[in-house]
Amino acid sequence: MAEADSMKLDGPQRAALFFLTIGQDRAAEVLKHMSPKEVQQIGAAMAELRNITMPMVEDVLGKFVDDIRNQTALGINSEEYIRNLLTQALGADKASSVCDRILLGRNSKGLEQLKWMDPRAVADLIRLEHPQVIAIILSLLDSDQAAETLSHLPEKLRPDVIMRIATLTGVQPAALRELDDIMEKQLSGNTNVKSSTLGGIETAANILNFIESNVEASIMDQISDIDPDLSQKIQDKMFVFDDLIDVDDRGIQTLLREVSTDSLLLALRGADDALKEKIFSNMSRRAAEMLRDDLEAAPPARLSEVEAAQKEILAIARRMAEAGELSLGGGGDELI
Repeated sequence: MAEADSMKLDGPQRAALFFLTIGQDRAAEVLKHMSPKEVQQIGAAMAELRNITMPMVEDVLGKFVDDIRNQTALGINSEEYIRNLLTQALGADKASSVCDRILLGRNSKGLEQLKWMDPRAVADLIRLEHPQVIAIILSLLDSDQAAETLSHLPEKLRPDVIMRIATLTGVQPAALRELDDIMEKQLSGNTNVKSSTLGGIETAANILNFIESNVEASIMDQISDIDPDLSQKIQDKMFVFDDLIDVDDRGIQTLLREVSTDSLLLALRGADDALKEKIFSNMSRRAAEMLRDDLEAAPPARLSEVEAAQKEILAIARRMAEAGELSLGGGGDELI
């Protein structure tokens, strides 16, 4: 019974239960080597844990011990092993927005501390900086946090910032340290900045992938008016409707439960055959046959209407990806 209960816990919850059992000091030692997003997700899971029984704890710890026994016992770095194990359990870039930043946030300084701040607070802090400075700062943040921060900046500023991110090929370490000093004075912090590779087309595209569809469209329209070639390069790197073919079957099934039949019917009018078959194969036979018949019988639709339906579905997919309910990269990550 207890084992069955523990099986209901997802990866972050099992990791959270593990941390709660090893003690505050040991947990803090492990957590300080993890990324802000991982710590936030584990912290949120800790806050949500309810009705935990001792047999459930024993089951989670038992599985952890089994994993340890399968590893080489000689010379193993337990902290590094735990970090790798929990990173695998949590997956990459699946953390949803968490209001309360925990544990290490108060010890992070300078530019690094921005990762622990609410996006609206980050926007308020940098909105008066030069657009190039804003571009560098957003490039340092995770894409979802950068996207939400961008959405809180003045509308006229957004296209300029995205264009600067897309054309940013790197920053001199000295310039980055100077920027860190500025943030240090405002946040009473300091940090060692080692990386100078920031920005680029892919970074800009990743940020836009997390922005609401209507905001994204507005930004891309303005960039297209200014620099059509750059706009196309960014668009080429963005997650588009046909890229849903890379989502695993379980993810497609989860997505379909959130999408209306009318929107799906309209969106598939502009999809390639491979994606259509992917969708059909993840529906019941009867539902797939009905959808095929509706597609064949449907009257012509405006391209703008088809694109709007596709953007609506993509917005749902991005929201679900942020919540960790599906992986836009396909081949979903395993959870412990």
